[in-house]
Amino acid sequence: MDLLHTLLGEDIKAGLLIILNLIVIESLLSVDNAAVLATMVLDLPKEQRNKALRYGIIGAYIFRGICLFLAAWLVKIWWLKPLGGLYLLYLAFDYFKGKAGGDEEEAVNKNESWIYKSTVGLIGNFWATVALVEVMDLAFSIDNVFAAVAFTDHVFLIYTGVFIGILAMRFVAQGFVKLMEKFTFLETIAFIVIGVLGLKLSASLYTHFYPGTPVSEAIEGEKTDLFVSIFTVAIFVLPVLSSVLLNFPKRHTIKPEVAEDAEKVLDKS
Repeated sequence: MDLLHTLLGEDIKAGLLIILNLIVIESLLSVDNAAVLATMVLDLPKEQRNKALRYGIIGAYIFRGICLFLAAWLVKIWWLKPLGGLYLLYLAFDYFKGKAGGDEEEAVNKNESWIYKSTVGLIGNFWATVALVEVMDLAFSIDNVFAAVAFTDHVFLIYTGVFIGILAMRFVAQGFVKLMEKFTFLETIAFIVIGVLGLKLSASLYTHFYPGTPVSEAIEGEKTDLFVSIFTVAIFVLPVLSSVLLNFPKRHTIKPEVAEDAEKVLDKS
């Protein structure tokens, strides 16, 4: 029992709930990562496309592994938490902005990337694409750590979250692809959760400069952490149950491109 408390914290049930949340979030990030990889290699010849995807998957594993070792160090840099929160808020804002504008295009226009434009003339289209893919892998791997930190400061649970991200890229994420194909509304729900996590991380800016205040104690309290954990699970589970039992939200609508692209990449890994 002492070992469980050491690994999961004082509240074992809360620790297990956090791990469940991490499985959901890290799997989502892995699906998104895979979709981005797929869209960035579409303009390559077929034989080069598969090779670039393979390099992308390997890079995702390597960078997540590096983040696994750096997680305990990264969590001590206080300003990374609000910075990560702002980035997660940007991801959510960008998604809903696209939805509001009727933009259904998921592909990444790599020609607008400074990295791609700076390297394509020197090393060619294929290696410039691979370089851009690896940069995206690094960004998603950092997201991997930020998402774990949003739930807990417990080092073991952060390690668990990053490790789940590594496993999710190979195993769990493909199940999420299938789920997103069947329940297409889960994509929107996922970005709501990312926005909530972004708010939670961004709030650490206030708690850093105003520690000990009632607001800071409420933000960092166990009840808030528990609420976020329960909310994350409930916002995924309840709509799925409602869709199965009442067909609301409706299932089997247009198959999201993100799921299609992600599945292609995950099949290659």
